[in-house]
Amino acid sequence: MFGADYYVCNVSTCNRGSKGFVFCTVSCWDAHLGIVRHRESWAEDAQAPTREAHAREQAGKAKPAPASKPAASSAKPRGAKREPRRIIRRPAATAESAPHTATADPDDLPKDILVVVSKLKNYVKAKAGINCSDRVAGPISDAIRALCDEAIENALADERKTLLDRDFKKR
Repeated sequence: MFGADYYVCNVSTCNRGSKGFVFCTVSCWDAHLGIVRHRESWAEDAQAPTREAHAREQAGKAKPAPASKPAASSAKPRGAKREPRRIIRRPAATAESAPHTATADPDDLPKDILVVVSKLKNYVKAKAGINCSDRVAGPISDAIRALCDEAIENALADERKTLLDRDFKKR
């Protein structure tokens, strides 16, 4: 619709050429974040051109641009100030929305199996030619959790929020 309000993502890769993502509401934009991995992003409101501005833009594209001057990127006259965009930031994660924090109670942490049991069994069979019980997955997951806890401490000691491979090697 001509002159309609819409939202765009502030991340440049979402607004390039063939993609050109636009969203009708902030909640539509927020749903977009489930697909992509932006570190920090927000929705910027924009307005579709009027019918007349669109017609001028289309007429301007039909004419070849002079070789010495680059083509104008907007229909606004030179020197005209842009209106400031209203920026809507995604709300910060709260304690309720973050499943685990560095201060989480160990009893509240999930005790899921952290290995693919079939891969583990295949490895043991290939390495030693023996079978592996399904009950091995629990103790191995506990060992992985202990390794991760130590690596997390190393990352936090280095004041990082990202766990890296080198955090497992510090002993």
